[in-house]
Amino acid sequence: MTPADLTRTVLHTVRCAIEADELCAVVPTRVTVRVPPRPGCGDYATNVALRIARDTGRPAREIAEVLRRRLAGQPGIARVDIAEPGFLNITLDAASGAQIVREALAGTADGSEPLDLRPGPELLARLGSDAARWSLVSPPGLDRDLLLVQRETNPLFRVRYAHSRTRALLRNAAGLGFAPEPGDLGDDSADPLLAHLADHSRITAARAPERLARHLERVADAFLRWQAACPTLPRGAEKPLAVHRARLALAEATGAVLADGLTQLGITAPARL
Repeated sequence: MTPADLTRTVLHTVRCAIEADELCAVVPTRVTVRVPPRPGCGDYATNVALRIARDTGRPAREIAEVLRRRLAGQPGIARVDIAEPGFLNITLDAASGAQIVREALAGTADGSEPLDLRPGPELLARLGSDAARWSLVSPPGLDRDLLLVQRETNPLFRVRYAHSRTRALLRNAAGLGFAPEPGDLGDDSADPLLAHLADHSRITAARAPERLARHLERVADAFLRWQAACPTLPRGAEKPLAVHRARLALAEATGAVLADGLTQLGITAPARL
C-alpha cells in the first residue's frame, strides 16, 4: 500500500463513519498521512481525529477509537494504535519478498521528484557536484574530504558501489543467459534488505534529504552484507535456478532504489565504478 493509497483509505474510512452516524462532522476535503518521526510508532501516522475534534468539540480519543476500529479492518492494514492526544499510528501488513521486489521496481520506474539541494560554489569547486551534494545531507562533523576517497569509510562510495554492483550482476547474468524474476529467495537472509526496500516509498514521501541519505546507506550496507553471504550468480558448472533469478531480481530492485534515491539528491548513479 502506497502513501497515496493509505490516504484514500483513511479519507474513505472517515466518510463511512460519518455516513453511518458514528461521527457527526463534515467530511474533510483531504487528510494528511505522514511517516512518524520516531521508530516504533507504526509505518504511518495521521492527525485526522484531532482535526475532526477541533471542528466538533468531541474528544479526539473518542473519534480516534471510532476510526481505529474501522481502519483495522481494511485490507493491507495490520494494526492501528492510538497515541496521545489522538494520533492514529498505522502499521501495514508485511509483504512477501517477491511482492516487495515488484513494488520497488514499479515504484521507481518513473523516478521521484528531485529534492532542492544547492551546494555553494566553493563546495562545488572543492568536492565536485556529487560529493558536494552528499555533504549537505551528511551528519555534522563528517570530514568532507572523506567523500572524495573511494573506500568503505566513505558512505557515498558505499552507496554508489552497491548500485554499480547490482548493475554488474545484471550484466553477468545476461552473459550466463538468465534474467531476473521475483520469487522465493530460498531463506530469510535477505529479510533486513527487504525491510529497507519496503521502506523506500515511506522515506521518499517524507521529502527529507538527510533521512533519505541515511536510508540509502542502510540499503547499500544491507545489500553488500547479503551479497557476501548469499551469492546471486551460479558458481562453476551450476545451472541458473529459480532462486538465482529471484536473487537477481532482488539485486535489480536494490539498484533501482539506490538509483532513485541518488537521483532525488541530484547525485549520479554510475553503472560502473
